[in-house]
Amino acid sequence: MATTSRSFPRSPAAASQQFLPTARAESVLDLIGNTPLLEIAKVTHGLLRPSVRIFAKLEGFNPGGSVKDRAARKMLQVGLESGALKPGKTIIDSTSGNTGIALAMLGAVLGYPVELVMAANASRERKKIVRAFGAKVTYSDPLEGSDGAILLCREIVAKDPQRYFKPDQYSNEANPLAHFETTGPEVWRQTNGAVTHLVAGLGTGGTAMGVGRYLKSRNPKIRVIGVEPDDPMHGLEGLKHMGSSIVPPIYHEEELDEKISVSTEDAYEMVYALGQIEGILVGQSSGAALIGALAVARELKEGCVVAIFPDLGEKYLSTNLWIGWQSWNRSRLTRLLAKCRNESANATT
Repeated sequence: MATTSRSFPRSPAAASQQFLPTARAESVLDLIGNTPLLEIAKVTHGLLRPSVRIFAKLEGFNPGGSVKDRAARKMLQVGLESGALKPGKTIIDSTSGNTGIALAMLGAVLGYPVELVMAANASRERKKIVRAFGAKVTYSDPLEGSDGAILLCREIVAKDPQRYFKPDQYSNEANPLAHFETTGPEVWRQTNGAVTHLVAGLGTGGTAMGVGRYLKSRNPKIRVIGVEPDDPMHGLEGLKHMGSSIVPPIYHEEELDEKISVSTEDAYEMVYALGQIEGILVGQSSGAALIGALAVARELKEGCVVAIFPDLGEKYLSTNLWIGWQSWNRSRLTRLLAKCRNESANATT
């Protein structure tokens, strides 16, 4: 059922340069992309060499609140152009939450009904948001995570395949293509071509693959680092522990220069630090991305590290992420950074 893009551009000239801020938008679709780049300077103060900087690409500023708006828009666009998505069809896909929100939002704009399959333990906020956009939701076994949602979605489609258009974010090459065409050029432009390292969490793999391909097409020396949970039973919504999961067909590990594993606890601690020191409230996958970016940046004499922050944190306020925030203080950040420093030192010895 996946709608794939047959021609994936590999040169910078083939990527669209038309995604520029607009003073007035005709549709929500026009608001996707052009997210800000924020230097993370306070949390990292005194930790890095003077010629090393870390920036966060704040994808939570997309209208649906996450990086998944980009992939959802491109997958639906390709579906419409190919005729696979046409009047009478229902958009359906499995999701850990953010792609579901994006599809529900865009389905409402385009006039298509949307059905989603997500694990029952998805955050309360995400469940309410997709319903607010008018989407129908079927919940899968929470113990099976995103893989359980994938399998249940396949069962539903198999019962009535003619009824549905399934973008299939895990298999659809339009997913990384969206990032090749938009996210990658934005990072290049916002850093004036100075980016040396990209750090991105691994869920579908679309962001790391697409942005990485674009940046390497501009400068093959740029390194692409993927971040994943360090344990199969993790609490990092949206990320996959690839060794124990259904590996997305669009994910090609050989395209990564490095892969870093991050614990749930460390990612949570970094979320608290970002909120109370940098003043930016993000989700746990963003915390994990910054842990990975710090591990990379601390080893550099000079460089520009860009970490993708997939979403903001308001969709997780009812989850376990925020159980420990009230007792947080800066001494906990000191311990976290010391731990990261020791792990980095051990990795190089």
